[in-house]
Amino acid sequence: MPTFQTRVTSNNRVNSALTFLSTMKMLQGTLFVALLGFLASAATGSNDFLPFDCNDIYCHDNTSLSGVYTIFPGDPDTPLQVYCDMNIDGGRWTVFLKRMDGTENFFRDWGRYKVGFGNLAGEYWLGLENILLLTVRKENELRVDMEDWEGGKRYAKYSSFSIDSEVDGYRLHLGKFTGGKAGDSLKSHNNMKFSTFDRDQDTWSNNCAKSYLGGFWYFNCHHANPTGLYAPPGLVNQYEGIFWRSWKGLNYGMKTLAMKIRSVSACACAQKPV
Repeated sequence: MPTFQTRVTSNNRVNSALTFLSTMKMLQGTLFVALLGFLASAATGSNDFLPFDCNDIYCHDNTSLSGVYTIFPGDPDTPLQVYCDMNIDGGRWTVFLKRMDGTENFFRDWGRYKVGFGNLAGEYWLGLENILLLTVRKENELRVDMEDWEGGKRYAKYSSFSIDSEVDGYRLHLGKFTGGKAGDSLKSHNNMKFSTFDRDQDTWSNNCAKSYLGGFWYFNCHHANPTGLYAPPGLVNQYEGIFWRSWKGLNYGMKTLAMKIRSVSACACAQKPV
């Protein structure tokens, strides 16, 4: 028959085993949380690196390649995914409009143009609210890259780009044309409010967005239509395609077109993080 001392020793062993198992579970939980923290920090490169735009990403690591990144133009709790062009003209460009294959419908209402739509790996519109966040805290320049169906490539560049809030109709403020063989097709769009088929803010007696099947800073109506119908030349009516008047005229739809912005302030020190 077991003695009292034997029972005490047995109980102590059981308690020790339970304590050991509890400690192991705690350690597993701690390691799991640490692993999550490591993965989160690895996505941005450091524990506290929250890039505002693609310029910040490049300045943090100038070996960054073009692709989809997470930025934080609002606050740390509202991440935003965006395509960054790290190749053209020194890189650092945050792309807010991309047309390339006609897979996305750009004849959208005000609500969709406000928040954004599309596929970051393909065609998309970043959203007026997100564009506002990107331009309200930093001074940005604008670049528009385009390609025709014969393989020709041109661009247009502007010294500054910003928009007002929704209360003011997301009015466009564009700096001077600074170069590019595509020519200046946005001059007449400057200081215009944004229009969609369900919110007409252009200066025409009719509705430019409804007539020309896009959403843009129309006047009465346009010299450029980046959000128009995607089609090769001759397959859509005049003025309806993705045209850029100063290069190909009003009846030539581009094969690709991208609008992108970057901070006018160059990186103080761009290097790969250690």
